Amino acid sequence: MRAIPQGRTARRTAKMTLVLPLLASVACTQNGGFDFDLRDNLGNAFDTSSAVMNVRTEVRPQPDNRGIISYPTYQVAVARNGDTLRTVAGRVGLSVDELSNFNAMPPDLPLRRGQVIALPRRVAEPSPATGAAASGPIRPTQTPAATALPESEDIAVAPLDDPATPTARPVRRTEKPSLAQSGTEPVRHKVKRGETAYSIARTYGIPVKALADWNGLTGDLALREGQYLLIPVAVDSPKAQNTTTAPGSGSVAPVPPSAATPLPDEDATTARPKETPPSPAMADDKTKATKATRLALPVSGPIIRAYRKGKNDGIDISASAGTAVVAAEAGVVAAITRDTDQIPILVLRHPGNILTVYAGVDRITVNKGDTVKRGQQIAAVRAANPAVLHFEVREGFESVDPEPYVN
Repeated sequence: MRAIPQGRTARRTAKMTLVLPLLASVACTQNGGFDFDLRDNLGNAFDTSSAVMNVRTEVRPQPDNRGIISYPTYQVAVARNGDTLRTVAGRVGLSVDELSNFNAMPPDLPLRRGQVIALPRRVAEPSPATGAAASGPIRPTQTPAATALPESEDIAVAPLDDPATPTARPVRRTEKPSLAQSGTEPVRHKVKRGETAYSIARTYGIPVKALADWNGLTGDLALREGQYLLIPVAVDSPKAQNTTTAPGSGSVAPVPPSAATPLPDEDATTARPKETPPSPAMADDKTKATKATRLALPVSGPIIRAYRKGKNDGIDISASAGTAVVAAEAGVVAAITRDTDQIPILVLRHPGNILTVYAGVDRITVNKGDTVKRGQQIAAVRAANPAVLHFEVREGFESVDPEPYVN
């Protein structure tokens, strides 16, 4: 086995080692599809999906009838059906250019119902006059006394779906207003280039569905650079109740044998020795490896970097740039994505819960969802110094040494 050169090539292949620790987060998606988001800091310590699945988050607070949700350090507006930045700006009393520049959006782009728009500066606080139960921003702790109204006071309340300039209706004190909203101020996250809803949800340890619900994201969870997101506030898991009991309480002692009844004769209690059944010929039932269960080598060439769990989750095969890369087995194209250097990565799914991964490629000839045959060309080895194909085999989401599969 020829040693691979160190330096830049070693760093590149280390990044290509990636590939599917992130696939464990697949089951977290609301549609049950795969999350092949491979644009984070690649490595083998990603799988936090089981923890995120169990995280509960608070419900997003209700806006006032202008769509304003106010916190101590910032405010946001929640869009209605048919809104644009222009209509939101007019409703909250801001310049449309100011709102457009702050959110990196054109003024007349249609907004989705429930979409969160960040405000560049504070506007008038929610109050009973704007449909809120109390005046001021949402705070962590509020008491009912702080929101009580004088008995003789009339207030003006408008429904949430009123037009931009609602007509207030008087409400007598006999109509009991709801208590003021309270809660923890969420983090306001500005989307950076390359970030996705999945990577942001993993960063903050919250379900991606909660992120979508809080921010009115579309079904494809599309984000844009410069967009502001509210990060849902996680709810602390309730502490287990103290169920400690006194020693012995709740237990039932077994009934002792009666001293009045003599024990049976020893001969009557002597059991016959059981005959030992013949040992099964388990070697005869052992599954034999067949050619059909083995994988084809995706390219011909020497293996210059061997599999090492956690360090190199596949093998690196030396091949000339432009060499055809073929499918190791019949399957379906599960994903086509890129690493942090924008080098394509191809993932095939095969029967038996097997995944194969091909990195360091270009000129991909298949599309996601395509069915491929064993030995069919799917890409070519990318020009590099040296030119290397990184090949991984996964049983489920766990990497395994590919060499036993191809030898």
